[in-house]
Amino acid sequence: MRPHFLASKPRSSSDGLTVKDKFTGETIDEVALASPEIIRQGIAAASSCRDAMRRMEGHERAAVLERLGEGMLARRDELSCVLVREAGKPLQFAAGEVDRALETIRISARVAMEASGGLLPLSSSPANTGYRGSYMRVPVGVCGFITPFNFPLNLVVHKVAPAIAAGCPFVLKPASSTPLSALILGEILAGSGLPEGAFSILPARGADAEPLATDDRVAKLSFTGSDEVGWMLRRRAGKKRVTLELGGNAAAIVDETADLADAAQRIAFGGYYQAGQSCISVQRVIVVDEVYEAFRELLVEAVSGVVHGDPSLAAVTVGPLISEADAMRVEEWVGGAIQAGATLLCGGPRESSVVPATLLEGVPAGEPVLDEEVFGPVVCLVRVRNFDAALVEANRTRFGLQAGVFTRDLLRAHRAWDELEVGAVIVGDIPSWRADVMPYGGVKDSGLGREGPASAVEEMTELRLMVIRDPSRS
Repeated sequence: MRPHFLASKPRSSSDGLTVKDKFTGETIDEVALASPEIIRQGIAAASSCRDAMRRMEGHERAAVLERLGEGMLARRDELSCVLVREAGKPLQFAAGEVDRALETIRISARVAMEASGGLLPLSSSPANTGYRGSYMRVPVGVCGFITPFNFPLNLVVHKVAPAIAAGCPFVLKPASSTPLSALILGEILAGSGLPEGAFSILPARGADAEPLATDDRVAKLSFTGSDEVGWMLRRRAGKKRVTLELGGNAAAIVDETADLADAAQRIAFGGYYQAGQSCISVQRVIVVDEVYEAFRELLVEAVSGVVHGDPSLAAVTVGPLISEADAMRVEEWVGGAIQAGATLLCGGPRESSVVPATLLEGVPAGEPVLDEEVFGPVVCLVRVRNFDAALVEANRTRFGLQAGVFTRDLLRAHRAWDELEVGAVIVGDIPSWRADVMPYGGVKDSGLGREGPASAVEEMTELRLMVIRDPSRS
């Protein structure tokens, strides 16, 4: 049984969690499972080393992150293979995720080295004469992290690396279906130079992780996952700070000025990479009437070439969903839409946990495959009168993470930026595009707060102001 990490040390457990290969269904490992009491022990250990973490200088925190990156780079191939098996992630995307995690660590190391304070100008009023203001950012304290299965390495790193940069000890609960890459991260962190007790990585059942939300010793909760669970945890979190990165129903708008061939190729990627199991996967393609027929033909051709199957094969884009139950749900949603009047343009029967790239047209409003987060390789094609109608249709959702706008009209790009109710508007590309350096997060039911190393460090620290009065001048 692979140990978990409690208070920076590998520990066994009387209870185990089986991890399966998501394509073959074979058991690949068993990991130690944490109870609520073990999670509370992790919180206690993190709380006991708050001062030790806070006293670390920026260059010391950066050095820890550099050692973490070096250890991950040395195990890059191993991590890639683990992601293929535990997450069903196609090989090309698994290697890319490891590289993105390394980039996230490099960015976080730079953030750790940057000045964490500054001067506050007080000379704006005569009443402030003789007063000088300065501020610094101080760590909030213990952080609790809960991460999902779809990016089980990089989304862990997006919480862990900024916590180290900020000087916050933490307790992490990785997704139960994909804990292995996070535990490998723990193996590397154990020799990185963090104070003893600064971190715990504890696979646990969802309900057993509740202390991360309810324990008052946790100052900050950061959750990535479903909107239902995220908002429930926020209600239970009391006074602690909360960041939520939740679901999406991402739209890509295509207008008559766009390069249609380019848009079709990009959407065929953005709708189906990683089997659509991304919060910013393209789910709705909203096309203006003038170019709808021409674009549909190009998109059908592009989607028809998307390869599904064994994620260990280099050509595969669509591997298995995280479970056969999820594949059956997606199949049911697609079937319901077709029964309600939608047309199937691309797709085929489910093969165990693999759903081929599916493209639907004419899905009625109210169908979950159009209105909810499908989290599978399904894209809905929507026809609208003009660009204004496209903006209205894109906003017709309770989610608001990112949107893509394929237009060459600069004024339309700015209007989309003004009017789309999302965290980011990506012009000339798919909503699925993300740079790890950028502030990332959404509005409405897609969450609150922002990730990205600099933004995350800001949310894991608080301002502390000092004002000095000079009696000779006041």
